[in-house]
Amino acid sequence: MAGSRYSRQTLFRPIGSQGQRKLMQSRVAIVGMGALGTVLANHMVRAGVGYVRLIDRDFVEMSNLQRQMLYDEEDARTSAPKATAAAKRLSRTNGLVEIEPHVTDLNPTNAETLLSGVDLILDGSDNFAVRFLVNDFSIKKGIPWIYGGAVSSRGVSMTVIPGETPCLRCMFGEAPAQGTTETCDTAGVIGPIIHVVASHQATEALKLLVGDRESLNKRMVHFDLWHNQHAAVDVSKARKTDCPACGHGHFEYLDAEYEGETIQSMCGRNSVQIHPIVPRKLELAEWADKFSVIGETEVNPFLLKFRPDAEHTLVLFPDGRVIVQGTDDPTAAKSLYSRYIGM
Repeated sequence: MAGSRYSRQTLFRPIGSQGQRKLMQSRVAIVGMGALGTVLANHMVRAGVGYVRLIDRDFVEMSNLQRQMLYDEEDARTSAPKATAAAKRLSRTNGLVEIEPHVTDLNPTNAETLLSGVDLILDGSDNFAVRFLVNDFSIKKGIPWIYGGAVSSRGVSMTVIPGETPCLRCMFGEAPAQGTTETCDTAGVIGPIIHVVASHQATEALKLLVGDRESLNKRMVHFDLWHNQHAAVDVSKARKTDCPACGHGHFEYLDAEYEGETIQSMCGRNSVQIHPIVPRKLELAEWADKFSVIGETEVNPFLLKFRPDAEHTLVLFPDGRVIVQGTDDPTAAKSLYSRYIGM
């Protein structure tokens, strides 16, 4: 069964039957199951990568469906968590692949657990703080990762191999401040650029997993589909000896422990996420009983939505995370969190 399933892929000489066996023994983690992540996961599962871990904190909304290819209207209607909705869809695509979804926020307290035990990490995230955290973990543990980003009609991708290539901090120094870069929620995005960038990432992933390092792209590639532009910048000599991460082994994003890192404005979405440093399990059914007498409440096995007033919604997750919708002010969000959840 596996032979016929992958027959067209094994006919491709750089992969062949030996490369296919390597893919089937490989383990990949995908961080973020939004636009890029859904395309990446689709490629990895269909290609026969043996184990795929899906990591995402968010749930499906109607505005996602224009570009996030694994979800449908029912997922949006029920506010299905992206990781589990994607896993359900992908398991029907290839039952030979082990798919492990994690509905959680990747942060310094759980990165070791979520990113260990894989051969490669793929970036499907939508913010630089997470990417710099992945970069730190990658360099510290020696696990390759492939950066990707897309907004508007533009996209970029770069492969990072610890000890061989420049890392993300070599290229950008540090994560830009919240709200200083364009996002899909502020500048929009067209679906085709998602597929171009993620397909480039996926191809680099296949090269790495089958062991064809000579064919890896040693450039940071840039695309602008609307304006018919494509550029590739040679970064093979851009590795910096004074880089905090790969030069000095200082992993500031991975080692961060201060409270401010657990409160994050979600740029362009008028929302703030609060994730306690100390893990806190929330029993959704119990909270639904409490909230139902004071406001509109919706609950499913994965999340609870509570509307204390016309302007705000608190979205609770079992892992202790709370997204406060209706404000982008961390102070106001923390006030609502303290009022209804407690500290």
